Amino acid sequence: MKVIAPGKLLLAGAYAVLDGASALVVAVDRHAVADGSRVAKSPTPEVLAAMRAEDAPEVDASALREGSFKLGLGSSAAMLVASLGVAAARAGKDLLGPDVRAALFAEARKAHAAVQDGGSGVDVAASVYGGALEYSLSAGEGRMSVLNLPAGAVVSVFWCGAPAVTTGMRARVDALRGRDPSVYTSRIDGIAAAATRVIAAARANDLPAFLGGERATAEAMVALGRDADAPIVPPGLLPLIPLAEADGAAFLPSGAGGGDVFVHVGAAPTSARFSAAATAAGMCRIPMTLDPHGVRPFP
Repeated sequence: MKVIAPGKLLLAGAYAVLDGASALVVAVDRHAVADGSRVAKSPTPEVLAAMRAEDAPEVDASALREGSFKLGLGSSAAMLVASLGVAAARAGKDLLGPDVRAALFAEARKAHAAVQDGGSGVDVAASVYGGALEYSLSAGEGRMSVLNLPAGAVVSVFWCGAPAVTTGMRARVDALRGRDPSVYTSRIDGIAAAATRVIAAARANDLPAFLGGERATAEAMVALGRDADAPIVPPGLLPLIPLAEADGAAFLPSGAGGGDVFVHVGAAPTSARFSAAATAAGMCRIPMTLDPHGVRPFP
């Protein structure tokens, strides 16, 4: 018995989702694979928070890594969801059933938050439900609704070549909130407003408006990084933003930034000029597409 759960890309709403704003997350076709016939030798802390060590299945998350480095695709959430999926399947539950998925999300969210010192749960939602989701927090509870990306949207993924330390980025952003609450609020509001534009455009199937919202997201993330003294967009990658804009596209971090994966979102694949500049900046393209299915038995 094997169960797979997809990783994720966050396309809008990073940081702001922690303050109740909506985010746009998509699941990707890179998966954690839990093998119910094998017991994990070293279960992750998230898995141990959710189940006993002797019940934890072995999980292969190599597709969510590049060698020994995490890619920033929500591997800990995907490994947890796949492991809990094995437990549910062992109990004869249908992993595609809405009630089963709702219970699985709640269980995974609780365990993940306990180990990760809170967080939004947006990556857990992507691993459970798949596809594209509008996700938000209300009184600490995750709420989501299904979206579709606008027709013609092309998402290309690039890896920085080094992992990001999400907790370090969050600590610097939290420090900004402590020393200058008005600036913090302004920057988070900018990210939230851009996410609202992105989500509204997705619902309206309006690709130009969608790309405009993604460009606004990139601008807002740069501004937050500048004021928080955090390399949300590392200096060497800043020139790629106007290059993407010149092609009518957007280039931005997927998630907290500082490393890991960035996304190029446009109406066409990346131009030769952009691709050459990204390579020169030390980035490499990581092929992936959207996963519409979420957690499920592995064929």
